Amino acid sequence: MTAFFFIFYGIQSLRSDIMIQEFKRFGLTDSQRKITGILQVAGAVGLLSGLYFPFFGAAASIGLTIMMLVAFIVRIKIKDSLMETIPSFFFMLINAYITLLFFV
Repeated sequence: MTAFFFIFYGIQSLRSDIMIQEFKRFGLTDSQRKITGILQVAGAVGLLSGLYFPFFGAAASIGLTIMMLVAFIVRIKIKDSLMETIPSFFFMLINAYITLLFFV
């Protein structure tokens, strides 16, 4: 399920005018937005491939956990509301849990 979230938001990061404005609000460059979108889609593909190749799933979940930690910090730094900040924290926890599952 989390893989589909990252596919959706990765594509949105690459194509959506709303996301372009959000990244500007975050103080990030257009290149950082594109890299984020590509990494989100790659992470989602890695999670899905992890069903058959655990190494890729573990690497993807670690990467997405770190990405969501950075997103959480950015949200705090720009003083977003709690409702705007919670999703990044929630997805950081989900991906951290997925990471643990690959090593148990």
